[in-house]
Amino acid sequence: MNRSYWMRLCHWKLVPIILVLLAVIAMAEDPGERFKVVMDRLVDAINREDYPRIQQDFNKEMLDAFPLSASEPFFKDLTARCGKIKSVAAPRLVAPGTAIFQTHFDGAVFDVKLVLDDRDKIAGLWLLAPTSQIPAPEEHTTVLKLPFEGQWLVLWGGDTKELNQHHDVPNQMYAFDFVRVDSAGNSFKGQGTQNEDYLAFGQAVLSPADGIVTDVIQGVRDNVPGSMNPFSALGNAVFIKHRDYEVSVLAHFKQNSICVKVGDEVKQGQLLGLCGNSGNSSEPHIHYHLQNTPIIQDGTGIKCVFSGVEVSRDSKTRTEERYSPIKGDIVANK
Repeated sequence: MNRSYWMRLCHWKLVPIILVLLAVIAMAEDPGERFKVVMDRLVDAINREDYPRIQQDFNKEMLDAFPLSASEPFFKDLTARCGKIKSVAAPRLVAPGTAIFQTHFDGAVFDVKLVLDDRDKIAGLWLLAPTSQIPAPEEHTTVLKLPFEGQWLVLWGGDTKELNQHHDVPNQMYAFDFVRVDSAGNSFKGQGTQNEDYLAFGQAVLSPADGIVTDVIQGVRDNVPGSMNPFSALGNAVFIKHRDYEVSVLAHFKQNSICVKVGDEVKQGQLLGLCGNSGNSSEPHIHYHLQNTPIIQDGTGIKCVFSGVEVSRDSKTRTEERYSPIKGDIVANK
């Protein structure tokens, strides 16, 4: 075999591998794609009345809860009542592992809620009444100030997944996690094994703008540093409606420290409570994001721009009249 023929043969063998790798990379960059792939198979199987094929995408728990003897009559009845599926909207990610598809049948419209496990098997499936889309402004009109005093490090913040671990969650896509740091950039003293070791713990959390308190969560215990509570992800929290479609969410307050209640009118800079380590939090910090509704699970995140910010990075400090912090910034109100 001559060298040029061998190289051509290798080239054609490599092409499919490269195409597969590119497809995997594209799916990794689009978190909704994994849901779309499963949903496409589900729609095809429902429309073909291929009920055993539907079962192939269920995980063990789903198979146990919804065996073929139950799923076949359910989907037959669905088709008889509503007709075939005509179109499916793009997935709307509402939580890690969960997406909602607005689904148009011949005679009805439903929201199909799909939950996938870590192997992309269906772990949950619901047909829900469709929810109306809540408007989300491209830019907020509320004048926001950072919700704290002193210098805090932006642990997570920015417009990409690399800068912001919240990025794939629709209502938190522009969220921030702030930790208090000293002049050397340290967030704790000693061993960091107790909440009291952290500079953020017990610090004042302030209202970022005027508004009305719509929701308060109280009574959630503070975690031991390093332990997280995903069952009460926000921990102790305060929601403030500034105007229609602009609602601040502040989370992880210290247990029993919140000093406002639902219905209170608050002013910018007013004390809301103390920074804690409650909820899905590994160390004391302030979580902040702006969304378009006080209903947490229905929200769409709005990019935040704070007014009058002192920004420090790489030993240089500057003042910005309007600024949206990113991971690694040390920020303070000027």
